[in-house]
Amino acid sequence: MAQLEHFTAPVDTVVDRMRALDEALPERDGIAVFNRVYLAVTEAVDRGIDSGRFTDARAAITLDVRFAERYLRAVDAVAHDRRPPACWRPLFQFRRHPGVRPLQFALAGINAHIGHDLALAVVDTCRTLDCEPVDVEDEFDRVGDLLVSLEERIREDLMPGPDLLQIADPLTHLLGAWSLERARDATWTAARALWALRGLPDVAAEFTERLDTAVGFAGRMLLTPLPD
Repeated sequence: MAQLEHFTAPVDTVVDRMRALDEALPERDGIAVFNRVYLAVTEAVDRGIDSGRFTDARAAITLDVRFAERYLRAVDAVAHDRRPPACWRPLFQFRRHPGVRPLQFALAGINAHIGHDLALAVVDTCRTLDCEPVDVEDEFDRVGDLLVSLEERIREDLMPGPDLLQIADPLTHLLGAWSLERARDATWTAARALWALRGLPDVAAEFTERLDTAVGFAGRMLLTPLPD
């Protein structure tokens, strides 16, 4: 138990950071909207670790923390007037736009974090634990399952209007083109490719840059301002 507590301390640290952001940011701010969603996900992963849902708790904790650190580094970059990764730029640029709805903010953040950060977090985890991606695949899948289960709840909580009107809402059509499950599958492929390219740093850097740009483009589409 003491050994597990040693590993869970970094999880507590990132949760504390996200709770502090939740308290500091205006409720309607786009980063605040995503942060609330991600805080719920991180707390769910933490409960899953405590309850024994993850076979390899050490791998799950390492992946969880490396994953969260990439989001928090993007927040810190903007706070210090530095450019965040391309995948995060649309959300920071549109975070206060009155024509962007809360659900768009939430899914644009998930898109950036899953589509780009998670692949790099898998590689970070493998380097930290001196293992192969296949060794953390079960933990990757369980974290992904938690995200998918929360996505439907997020859509229900943040989708405006009665169900009968949603089919005519442009938000429904915009978000129908994006799938967290498809993004998660693509992320696992990207993580394996990055790991295979680790001996070719120039190629790996180019691959990462292109992934970052592509995910940022998708995020910009998700943040298209919509009429009320």
